[in-house]
Amino acid sequence: MTGAPATAAGGSGATQVPRGGKLGAAAVNQAGLWNIANILTMMRLLLVPGFVLLLLHDGGYDPVWRAFAWAAFAVAMITDLFDGHLARAYNLVTDFGKIADPIADKAIMGAALICLSALGDLPWWITSVILFREIGITLMRFWVIRHAVIPASRGGKLKTLAQGTAAGMYVLALTGPLATLRFWVMMAAVVLTVVTGLDYVRQAVVLRRKGLAAERAAALEAVAAAADGVRPEAGPVVAVVNADTGTVSEDAEASEGASEPVAGARGSTEAER
Repeated sequence: MTGAPATAAGGSGATQVPRGGKLGAAAVNQAGLWNIANILTMMRLLLVPGFVLLLLHDGGYDPVWRAFAWAAFAVAMITDLFDGHLARAYNLVTDFGKIADPIADKAIMGAALICLSALGDLPWWITSVILFREIGITLMRFWVIRHAVIPASRGGKLKTLAQGTAAGMYVLALTGPLATLRFWVMMAAVVLTVVTGLDYVRQAVVLRRKGLAAERAAALEAVAAAADGVRPEAGPVVAVVNADTGTVSEDAEASEGASEPVAGARGSTEAER
């Protein structure tokens, strides 16, 4: 990393500061679990129960409390943009972040949709379609992760933006034309959810097939390499005696019944005379 200090224990060597100023330097100097990206992810996880309490406070129909809930939801969605960017830009990717980040994303969106449906503001079928897609795609990523990683597409990012915008508009106590507008924004989010979900399924099937084909090809190559490496060793030299002429010759390919040299036969008796 370009921003690593010259000495491991705070030596006097100069430290290069990466692009991003003080925030970049602070992020680079973070180590292990407690880095800025993971802290933002944890904060988003902690915002989920607070958001639910604010949204459902006083029966869930007080415009003021719903405005507070919208603010918590907006902060959670914004931190979702920053933590991933910081983790990639400053090499702060950790195992905790890989697991906690998607959980936090699904938790805040799922909490918003379920609460809105429970309050009667959002049809349950919309919540079911979105949650089924999100959980299914997450499980599918684990299904193919041994072969390849399904990258986030532009459609997927647009879907996330549409879902967040629509859910945020439903959290606010809107009336009139804005209430009508939020319905169509949510419909667009549902369409993007289904279309991108089908595209991810297609990618997963293709990647799994390619991965299995590559594994089979590698296995065949390994078998072929092992077979090429085994060479038959030369057998013992066997003395073959011509019974008619008494001449003796050497044969490198011994038959089953001629594993020992032949010293008898007619030629040897004639020599003994």
